Formats: sequence, C-alpha cells, structure tokens
Amino acid sequence: MPLPLSVFLITKNEADRLPAAIASVRDWVDEILVVDSGSEDATVAVAESFGAKVLVRPWEGYGPQKVFGERACRNDWILNIDADEAVSPELAAEIQAHFRAGEPEHAAYTLPILPIYPTQKMGHPWTAFHHPIRLYDRRRAGFKPHPVHDSVVVRSGTVGHLKGFVWHRSFRSLTHHLAKINETTTWRAAEYRQRKGKPSALTLFLLPFFAFWKSYLLRREFANGATGVLISHMYAIQRFLRVAKAWEDAERRRLGLPPTLDLPNTDPQDQNQTTAP
Repeated sequence: MPLPLSVFLITKNEADRLPAAIASVRDWVDEILVVDSGSEDATVAVAESFGAKVLVRPWEGYGPQKVFGERACRNDWILNIDADEAVSPELAAEIQAHFRAGEPEHAAYTLPILPIYPTQKMGHPWTAFHHPIRLYDRRRAGFKPHPVHDSVVVRSGTVGHLKGFVWHRSFRSLTHHLAKINETTTWRAAEYRQRKGKPSALTLFLLPFFAFWKSYLLRREFANGATGVLISHMYAIQRFLRVAKAWEDAERRRLGLPPTLDLPNTDPQDQNQTTAP
C-alpha cells in the first residue's frame, strides 16, 4: 500500500530530468504533485504521463512556489524533491520503515543530498555536505516564503535525520552550469546589495580564493579527483560573480547610470502567503 505521503516538485522546462525524479517515488507514495511555472517543453505532459497531478502557477520565487505546493497536497506528511533529484532505493526503504508503525516519530527529517556532476556516474559520499529538511509534517513545519532561500522551518516537535541519499544532478553540462550560475548570481547579488550594501575591493580580491578552498577541502571535493577541481573552480566563480554584480550595481548607481539589479524586499515577513486552491 502507498504511504500516506505527498511528494511535490516545482518545475520549469524539466522534461528530460523529471522522469527519474518521479520514478524514484511513484511506486510507494500516495500522491505526486508538480507545480509548474510555465514550461515551454513537454514537462507538463511528461509529469501527467507518470501519474502526477499538475498545477500551473506563475513564478514568484522558490519559497512562495514551495509554500503553494505544500498547501496543495492532500496529505499532511510531505516529501519535497526537485526535478533534478531522485530518491535512492536506500532512502526510499528508510522512509517506508518510518511509516510502518504509523506516523514517523519526529515532526521533520533531514535528508543528505549527494551531488552528481555530468562527468560522473555517481558522486563520492564524502561530498554530501548538504542536509536540508525535505520530509516533514506540514501541521508542524513548512517552507518559508523567501524568494531565494527555500528552507523548511519547524514550528513544533523534533527533527530526525535520515541516512539514505537524495541523488542530485543539478547540471546537464558545463555550459548549463555556467548559465545557471549567471542566472542565480543575479538574484543573489540583489539580495546581497540589500542586506550588506556595496562589497569592498578586499572582498572582491579574497573571496574567490577562499571559496575555492572551502569547496575543495571543507566540502571534500578532493574526493572527486579532477571533477572536484572543476567543481571547486565553478563554486569560486559563483561566489565571485555574486559580489561582482553587487559591486557593479553600486558603482553604476553612484555614477548616475541605470542600475543592473532590481533590489527586492527579501524579508520573509513581508512576502505574500499565497494559498493553494
């Protein structure tokens, strides 16, 4: 019997990666919900062909989209995965074990995310440094409506920790990685400018150096060999572009030139709580 568990995903133009995500959960969960923000490929058709319910909603940011998704689910227990992720068989078995005696013990559970780069068949377990809450009881926990940082806040109860991996294939290629960095650093630069103002010249100089070694050593990318070197350089580029775009915007405003960033209100308390139908 399927678990009394709803899985929801947010998508846009994910027709090529969505099948793996849905296939990893559809045999053991009660509901799969896809919240699409206007895909121009076959994402909606693919989702429906795999048995998912699809809701279309204009993009308002990561947090608002996920708040909408969790409220649209029919079960109180929620599992959120992204379209470029898949639940490993070990994690699927672990989740099912927690439901065998009824509802799980804790209000929410963290899941280890294992990055897998396009040059790899499987990432090294040492690089699974990110453990977000993705399995939770929405009566006691839920996503913040922050437009950039999507994270679950536990309002009551305790947090447990699962060991099975979520496999994360974030990038289709190096070219896709670069395009994604360019897109996301624009949002993050706007947030940086609002919170911290103009970055200093010293920040511009030192940040890429420290970012590379943070990725290579602290995040243990050295375990991935040459791929780890590439990933660490890309992480440094990402961190640098965020502050470089913030610096450029501040300089243009100082010179009376058109700004390059739209500075949004990123205070979660001021975001609209859009409810699902």
